[in-house]
Amino acid sequence: MTTQEILDKLPYSKPFLFVDELLQINENGSVGTFTYDKDLDFYKGHFKDSPVTPGVIMTETMAQIGLVCMGIYLYGDSNAEMKAHVMLTSVAVDFMKPVFPGEKVTVTAEKVYFRFKKLNCNVVMKNEAGETVCKGNISGMVTAKLHE
Repeated sequence: MTTQEILDKLPYSKPFLFVDELLQINENGSVGTFTYDKDLDFYKGHFKDSPVTPGVIMTETMAQIGLVCMGIYLYGDSNAEMKAHVMLTSVAVDFMKPVFPGEKVTVTAEKVYFRFKKLNCNVVMKNEAGETVCKGNISGMVTAKLHE
């Protein structure tokens, strides 16, 4: 499965799609990028005079690149009538630096395990300077849904 096929299978659309590029994916991990457009709606009220990206949005970005893309890849094309559906089950994230409007981040995920349909990944988000802005562990259940 190509990176574009995985992106096409993501169950999100703007304004809640937080993956611009999926640079690399294999059975052990994934790498992707996202740029937080300065016009995203949440910046209007999140520290209105000095906006920063909310931690929950940074966590969602890590989950979309590091968990959902990986779950779709691991599920594969085994059944054309079914599609992978990844539901978040647990998150533990440490935040080190803010991410400001207009910044591009790179998310790298490393699979810890995938068994009994549960996917667990260690995930790191870095800014363009290569500094870690947050990191953590994210888990989810990979299930199948009929194409609608």
